[in-house]
Amino acid sequence: MTRLGRVAKILFTVARYRLDRNIGRFAGHHWWYRFSPLRLLPAPKQTDGARLREALENLGPVFIKFGQILSTRRDLLPADYADELAKLQDQVPPFPSNIAIARIEASLSGKIETLFASFEYTPIASASLAQVHAATTEAGDEVVVKVIRPNIDRVIRKDLALLYTMAALLERLSREARRLKLRAVVRDYEHTIFDELNLLKEAANTATLRRNFTGSPLLYAPKVYWERCTESVLVLERIHAVPISDVAAIKAAGTNMRKLAERGVETFLTQVFTHNFFHADMHPGNIFVDIRDPENPSYVAIDCAIIGTLTAEDQTYLARNIVAFYKGDFGRIARLHIESGWIPAHTDAKEFEAVIRQLCEPLFERPLQDISFGHFLVALFQTARRFEMEVQPQLVLLQKTLLNIEGVGRQLYPQLDLWSTAKPFMEKWMRERYGAKAFLKAMIDHAPTLATELPRLPEALSSAIFKLGELDRLAAAQRAAMDRLTNAVNGQTRRARWRRAAGAALIVAGLGFLWQPLAGIVAAGGDSLSITAGAVAALAGSLLVVRG
Repeated sequence: MTRLGRVAKILFTVARYRLDRNIGRFAGHHWWYRFSPLRLLPAPKQTDGARLREALENLGPVFIKFGQILSTRRDLLPADYADELAKLQDQVPPFPSNIAIARIEASLSGKIETLFASFEYTPIASASLAQVHAATTEAGDEVVVKVIRPNIDRVIRKDLALLYTMAALLERLSREARRLKLRAVVRDYEHTIFDELNLLKEAANTATLRRNFTGSPLLYAPKVYWERCTESVLVLERIHAVPISDVAAIKAAGTNMRKLAERGVETFLTQVFTHNFFHADMHPGNIFVDIRDPENPSYVAIDCAIIGTLTAEDQTYLARNIVAFYKGDFGRIARLHIESGWIPAHTDAKEFEAVIRQLCEPLFERPLQDISFGHFLVALFQTARRFEMEVQPQLVLLQKTLLNIEGVGRQLYPQLDLWSTAKPFMEKWMRERYGAKAFLKAMIDHAPTLATELPRLPEALSSAIFKLGELDRLAAAQRAAMDRLTNAVNGQTRRARWRRAAGAALIVAGLGFLWQPLAGIVAAGGDSLSITAGAVAALAGSLLVVRG
């Protein structure tokens, strides 16, 4: 489809799904909305969010992926929009198998018959960026082969150009769109989607997740067959497990549902705080359950294209925020936001504490198991935005993952108390990170360096004392220089003020000299001396005023 044809389809979709009403909701009813011919069409019966979701599905894979990522920005979007966009399904018709095979053979430099002992021509899954085929290696291992769609990068670039244009237009029309920073959202999406096109990154992420949970009863990640992986082809161990969405099958196997739900929370916390490497796309389509031992079920994760990490500082401040919430210490939450740099240092801590208290107090009136951890985090970020908080990408990924995990956990076991499940983990993590054992471990880890540096300690202290004295002398010299500069500026200001005053006086005197001669110049010929003196005085005064 040509660019003009694509634009025409977008405009038709806007009209068909009455997206002008969505734009009007954010931009306000400007003149273009009042005079829009679309208003002659019948008012839609569906909600704004539902119509937007259907429009994105109609526009195709790139827009579907954009809607999915947009649904994670609950700190920006109204709840009804986020809920509807979260329903977007990344399922599209497969492309022909002969094209998939040709791409695999070109990428792996071999014929499909020599690369695999068997290969299923009918794909077992098909999404917007890639599709998956089942196969068997020469050693008899069951694998899945993921291959990127042909020409998808060209399609993405074209649609991204249109998304940028639409975002820029909406930002011009709407203050709300500017607040949402739509162009920045599109830019984040661009980075994410092109990362997903490089399957070597997904292979590396999968291998790291697998290594992190080696021997763990919590999570399993498939084996990577590195010798058959390229940027456009990924070969992984085939997993036989039950999709997390098939709750009926999981229950029918006699699975311990409470343990399964609590292990989901523990898996999330382990990824975020212990490993600092978390699967950030854990929607139901990417999570399976191993129920071979129903009393000790575990999770299986696939599609590791999107991974999140936190800085050590973000980890610490997030953990302390959670512990402070447990204790109802709202002042601590406010101070942590300022100390972490999440909100500006000039923020009034007392005012921010009052807002946090207003947010949290109603929650404490309910049992902890009825409080959504994820929605609390979303509300906290939305509140902090009023104080100029810029939510960072890694925190958005964390928030999205938490919402997914909590939603899945409560679908499996509605009585799940995420807070009581998380509390012992967080307290243990804080002790291990900042307790006496952590201090001793740090001392032992740094013992060789300390042994080398201790003999230099007296010299370093002496040097530090000398440098402190130098800094004091430098500071004193800078203060003296600033005083001289201030005096010079003040003196120049005074001189300029006197010049302006003198200039104004000379102008007045000049006008006095000129008044009578000019008045009588026609009748009596004028007084040339007075005229000359007046002109000189006025000119000199004007120069003084201008220079002053």
